[in-house]
Amino acid sequence: MTGVALVTGSSRGIGRAIALRLAKDGFDVAINDLATQKNDLEELRAEIVKLGRVSLIFPANVSVEEEVETMISAVVEQMGDLDVMVANAGICITKPFFETTAEDFHRLFAVNVDGVFFCYKHAGLQMIKQGKGGRIIGASSLAGKKATRLLGAYSTSKFAVRGLTQAAGQSTELAPHRITVNAYAPGAVDTDMLQDLRQTARKINGEKEPTPSEPRKSMIPLGRDLRADEIAGLVSYLVSEDAAMITGQSVSINGGLSFE
Repeated sequence: MTGVALVTGSSRGIGRAIALRLAKDGFDVAINDLATQKNDLEELRAEIVKLGRVSLIFPANVSVEEEVETMISAVVEQMGDLDVMVANAGICITKPFFETTAEDFHRLFAVNVDGVFFCYKHAGLQMIKQGKGGRIIGASSLAGKKATRLLGAYSTSKFAVRGLTQAAGQSTELAPHRITVNAYAPGAVDTDMLQDLRQTARKINGEKEPTPSEPRKSMIPLGRDLRADEIAGLVSYLVSEDAAMITGQSVSINGGLSFE
């Protein structure tokens, strides 16, 4: 499967790796993040162009439905049909349970849940209009299957993405149109977000060394954190023709750290 893919939150980390992998797979790639990430997006776009693919930048705040709708319309207008939607954008807040505020909860849900919902919804509507199927991918987490200390609100938001993905995957509004909806649910991925999370956790616990709540390498049967390109490899499979009968799933990839 090739065509046009849109990856949100693609200026760095997992989103960046996914955008590059899809370009290598033969997709033209629309890349998105907040306007403040313009320099990183420009660098990513240049890398994709070097791979021989078309890439355009579409800044938008995924927590605002009108911006998501406008972004998808612009992608279609400037690049053609939308064949793959990867709702990757997300944020993390690390706080003890009682210190987590309503504002923290609302901010996390606005990006991690509302943002995914808006992408699922408006990408799905566009794919139905096109009449040739499609692939929609969201970002869940190991924390969306097993709650994690200091990540109560974040875990809750990622549990919500799992539910949303199941609901969309079995929806009679999408499945009959050959549109699949899945999510990736990674464990610890070696990104800036993970390093920030671990540093914050150490400060909260007054420790210089990794806290017991961190998934140390010794706890991971395969012995290391994930790389962002390994998440991208999973996404590459989920958007392929070989994955045509997989939908509604939040696929774990965590080095054996947790099982279902």
